[in-house]
Amino acid sequence: MSTMIVDYGMSNLGSIRRAVEECGADVFVSGSPSDIETAEHVILPGVGAFPDGMRNLREAGFESALKKAVSDGVPLLGICLGMQLLSTRGYEEGVCEGLNLIPGEVRLLVSRNGEDRVPHVGWNDLRKVRDSPILENVPGGSDFYFVHSYHLVPEHSGDVLAETDYCGGFACVFGRGNVFGTQFHPEKSGGMGFRILRNFLNYHSR
Repeated sequence: MSTMIVDYGMSNLGSIRRAVEECGADVFVSGSPSDIETAEHVILPGVGAFPDGMRNLREAGFESALKKAVSDGVPLLGICLGMQLLSTRGYEEGVCEGLNLIPGEVRLLVSRNGEDRVPHVGWNDLRKVRDSPILENVPGGSDFYFVHSYHLVPEHSGDVLAETDYCGGFACVFGRGNVFGTQFHPEKSGGMGFRILRNFLNYHSR
């Protein structure tokens, strides 16, 4: 299976590439939107600010290419900032429109008890909300590695696959058709993170 990792200048591509390779995929990294047409799966990673990410995607021509791939049934996985860019809009450094593949808004985490620090950095567990192919054989309570200050507040509760009890609780795994997203970094989350990556690579919607 051919898996494309989108290079738009906003991620440590080495770690995600190595992780996907270890999961058995034929993976390539590309900054060319036309290469999406050759991919069976697409991964959109990301670290940094929402408006910078959207600007880079648009300037490189990825916005329309990603939307076309999704409409054609290609499975897409967004990771961390890449997941947030799947939303309708973000509120980091002002208002910025996203890809609108998972309707919702990206907002700042707010500590509810004075103890949860922002940014949220480190290991935390998830609570499964509904079954999904991407969470197959991932037990509730499994730990994953997070690094973020913002989170996606979805418009539709049915798009939420798992939540994390931090800062009052937030959604951390999403699924809408053939579009998936994780707020945490599966490539840095050990065995359970690799299981999620394998589940995504084994998912076929067409």
